[in-house]
Amino acid sequence: MKSHSSTLLAEVRTFRQNHPDVRYVDLIALDIPGRFYGKRYPVEMLEKVAAGSPLKLPQNAVLLGAQGGLFKIGDYCFHDGDPDANRRLVPGTLKPVSWEAQPLGQMLITSDGTEAPIEFEPREVLAKVLERLHRKGIHPVVAFELEFYLFDKKLNDGLPQFARDPLSDDPDDQPTLHIERLSRFAPVLDDMVQTAQAQGIDITVVTAELGPGQFEINFGHLDDGLRAADWAALFCRSTRGVALKHGYRASFMAKPYLQHPGSGMHVHVSLYDAAGNNLLAAHQQQPLRHAVAGCLALLPHCMPIFSPNHNAFRRLGGTVNAATKACWGYEDRDACVRIPESDPRNLRIEHRLASADANPYLVLAAILVGLEHGLDAAQEPIAPLNEDRTSGHDFPLEMLEAVRAMQQQPVLREGLGAEFVDVYCENKRQDHLAFQQEINAREYRWYL
Repeated sequence: MKSHSSTLLAEVRTFRQNHPDVRYVDLIALDIPGRFYGKRYPVEMLEKVAAGSPLKLPQNAVLLGAQGGLFKIGDYCFHDGDPDANRRLVPGTLKPVSWEAQPLGQMLITSDGTEAPIEFEPREVLAKVLERLHRKGIHPVVAFELEFYLFDKKLNDGLPQFARDPLSDDPDDQPTLHIERLSRFAPVLDDMVQTAQAQGIDITVVTAELGPGQFEINFGHLDDGLRAADWAALFCRSTRGVALKHGYRASFMAKPYLQHPGSGMHVHVSLYDAAGNNLLAAHQQQPLRHAVAGCLALLPHCMPIFSPNHNAFRRLGGTVNAATKACWGYEDRDACVRIPESDPRNLRIEHRLASADANPYLVLAAILVGLEHGLDAAQEPIAPLNEDRTSGHDFPLEMLEAVRAMQQQPVLREGLGAEFVDVYCENKRQDHLAFQQEINAREYRWYL
């Protein structure tokens, strides 16, 4: 513990030396819907925390709904006195914030690794899954890919407008999948990449996607699943800030336009033993097939995680490369679980179903539980799409049905934690019901 505090203290002091103009640091963590909450600390107080002073925030801040309110979930929120819970600083995450008007820093905090971790904190859920896999001798290597849209900074009657192309006022004049669009939006995209790299994130490939103003960012592969999910979460925060600075609005919303492709979160996962051997490639790739079968078996029960809101289910309507069944295939982007072509050393799955606005900690945790279940059960999967284009299991396509499917699934309750599953499902149920508590103009047009 003393050595740990010494490392954190050195990190904070080095940061203060390198950024003497920074007076405050945002201490942030991801809540259940995937939004950051936290506190803005004077940097001198942060040094005291790094030296061992307690860091406490309300336990129930993790339970916030999509709009920030609290729902009654069991005895939490309104019957527990709203207690504080210990958090700790995540080493290596103290970085400058360059997109705000004043100089700031930010640093991740978490309850995992404390004396009493919060069972339903997303980072703690993933930490427990990774710890269990490590005890079994399974070491995941992970890489995220995130799609997002750029919009005009100003909304038009609450609706998003296409990002202003510097070379054209015609919203249809945006070359899809062309390198030219990367050049047209180079100033903001370059700033996004450089800002992410300043946060310690390894950005690899930038792609112009099919939608107007839609892009994809790929991250490097990591043998630390927590850090990989940290990267995905921090990238979303910095990208929104950089976009505003350039006069745009960046959004990871799953389906902002019905007529254009939605935005997904693709997760590449390979599994290694302690000696560095790829477990999926052994015995003529039999473990790979077992892992796929486990993913597909649990996928219909994980939909509240992969599609965490009403809009995310709109993305699953059969548009480009968005599956409508739990299916798999080799080099097939219509599959939920794709097996990219690779050598045995790099053999992996690419899980393509989650929306870009899903919680990266929970998405990865759910994928890993599926892989673990498949390796334990050792069942062969259904036919790949390469052999049968109709192959696949149905999964829920609306939230309340999805919550019912998730809450009673015994493998998920064991793998992710029963307390987490109950809390998460009730949070999603209440969020969905709250979203429905508004009559829109179309209902009056149709039924008045």
